[in-house]
Amino acid sequence: MSYKNILVHADLSPHAAQRYALASQVALSHNAHLVGAAFTGLAVEIYRNAAFAYGSVMLAPEDVQAITDRADQALTSFVAKADATGASYERRLSDDDAETGLVLQARFTDLLVVSQSDPELDGPDWLRSLPEHLALHSGRPVLLVPYAGSHERIDQHALVAWDGSRAATRAITDALPLLRQSRRVTLAVFNADRQHGAHGEQPGADIALYLARHGVRVEVAQQHTPAGLDIGNALLSLAADCDADLLVMGAYGHQRWREIVLGGVTRRVLQSMTLPVLMAH
Repeated sequence: MSYKNILVHADLSPHAAQRYALASQVALSHNAHLVGAAFTGLAVEIYRNAAFAYGSVMLAPEDVQAITDRADQALTSFVAKADATGASYERRLSDDDAETGLVLQARFTDLLVVSQSDPELDGPDWLRSLPEHLALHSGRPVLLVPYAGSHERIDQHALVAWDGSRAATRAITDALPLLRQSRRVTLAVFNADRQHGAHGEQPGADIALYLARHGVRVEVAQQHTPAGLDIGNALLSLAADCDADLLVMGAYGHQRWREIVLGGVTRRVLQSMTLPVLMAH
């Protein structure tokens, strides 16, 4: 597997430039085509107004133009960043909202790049849940870029969270192009003695062999969660201790009635990440 199509969310967030830089670097290193996609959300507004056609106030033409201009401005910024790197790229403007549009367009790409939600930014509530929505529903690996710090390269030391689950297996498979390029890969297995049936005689050995056969330089690190620390925080702490520049993990959801809610580890990492994270569900 290799990345040949990469999709990046384009908007006017102050964190967009960091997102474009990392997406462009990944596209360039994999000889992939990069698509910057911006969304106006006008389709939702038109539908909403059509549903209340009698007595409703339709969007004025100048409002429509202002919304479109903002999306165009985001794409102009994306083009400037991508063009400077020499990566192959295109800009794409859609009247979908970002949630709907990114899930739809992700079906035709190998990797989706978005930013971690910044609680300090104002905006629609759905923007705050965009990363987790995409991780659980896009059907593609999602590379999340932290809103804090500088993260323009992810090829020095990758930390892989392994618990023997389907989600972790999916994440490792989807991350193979990145893992093959990383100078060092650490496979972390937490509390293997408590996960009966999830591992073989040597926890992590089988998946490490799988990775090695795919050209990944990997070492296994057996870990135990320190007292009073949940696995999510322990994982981020280990990433900081070993100076990792990429975390690979499964995105876990639990079915509750008709909604999918995030598992504790996934939510903790989404909230507190300090390095880029590739998630797959």
